Amino acid sequence: MRESFRQALTTLRANRLRSALGALAIAVAVATQVIVVAALDGVAASAESTTARAFGSETFLLGQVASPGRVSRRELQDQLLRNQPIRRTDWRFLEGVADGLVQYAPNVQAVANVTAGSRTYENAAVSGTTSVLANLRDLAIASGRFLVSQDDRSGAAVAVIGADVADTLFPASNPLGQGLRIAGRRFEVVGVQVRQGSSGGTSLDRFVWIPLAAWERAFGAPRTLPIFARALPGATAMQAEDRARASLRARRNQVPGEADAFDVLTPDAARGFVANLSRRIGVAAGPISLMALLAAIVVVTNTVLVSVTQRTREIGVRRALGATRTTILREVLAESALTAMIGGVVGLGVAWGMVTVLAGALDLPVAVAPMTVATSLLASALSGIVAGWYPARRATHLVIVDALRTE
Repeated sequence: MRESFRQALTTLRANRLRSALGALAIAVAVATQVIVVAALDGVAASAESTTARAFGSETFLLGQVASPGRVSRRELQDQLLRNQPIRRTDWRFLEGVADGLVQYAPNVQAVANVTAGSRTYENAAVSGTTSVLANLRDLAIASGRFLVSQDDRSGAAVAVIGADVADTLFPASNPLGQGLRIAGRRFEVVGVQVRQGSSGGTSLDRFVWIPLAAWERAFGAPRTLPIFARALPGATAMQAEDRARASLRARRNQVPGEADAFDVLTPDAARGFVANLSRRIGVAAGPISLMALLAAIVVVTNTVLVSVTQRTREIGVRRALGATRTTILREVLAESALTAMIGGVVGLGVAWGMVTVLAGALDLPVAVAPMTVATSLLASALSGIVAGWYPARRATHLVIVDALRTE
């Protein structure tokens, strides 16, 4: 076998241009496969991480309509007609019957400009909530603190701001302790979040968090009050969700079998949109990669056929001197496999570089997994064997006398 690969390597060196064309075809196919797989893995990982940052990995949301962007216009209209707004009294009721299974944090939001001196941050996401939200989500406070229970009770004029807001309003100074204005009211900055990037094209660093009572003073009572919820230690996520659903149904006097008069968005549902998109892309990506690989096999088959044709007399001489058909078969297959393996390695290198650029440009956790590398190399080797099988069989069935007469 070693001699077969040594002979194949000699043949490749003697016909570098032809060998390079075959290797290039395999390289393109492998690079396509690796980039597609890495991109899909990156999208899935991004959906997981950004949902955890923006929503909470084990947190669910109760609302009149919890996911307006994930339903059709008709479904949204039906939900608005069927579901009742959630009020402060509903939130207090839920807290009163949580029975040590669930903790709740209301979170209402408004888009507003935030100013500090002559600087303005436009279209900030100003959220009114309570200190409990810090137990439900990883809010990643870089400096200072988040809201505390005293802020909840008094509706203190304090604010926790995202990294983009801090950079815009206080570019050259420490934001902590400084004042900013929201809806004409002054708030003191008590905390700054770690830079979190974006989710679904929306910056997670544009948030301003203030106590719910302070939000209501600035913007008025909300039409409906979305409520984040999460299981307390000792309870499961299923138990928490079941308790929240049952409690709100009891609050609404709903009978068994009647559809919920509210909406619930779970972490799985929040990730579902991106996951579904990834699956749809994957359905198309598989055939694309396969077609690229089949095209590469055809190219390599042609290059090896040319090699066999050019070496017809040489093969005839070797057969006449005692070389067996198995030896010739191994040599041709080795030539084809080496061409494909070289192309596979080159394709992996190109894909790795492109994936690195893609990760930096799109801010996605895209990387080439070791399993993808192993699978791609195996696919390229098998492609080489498949591509070389017909030329190898043809070489072994040459008539020795006819091969010796070939010029």
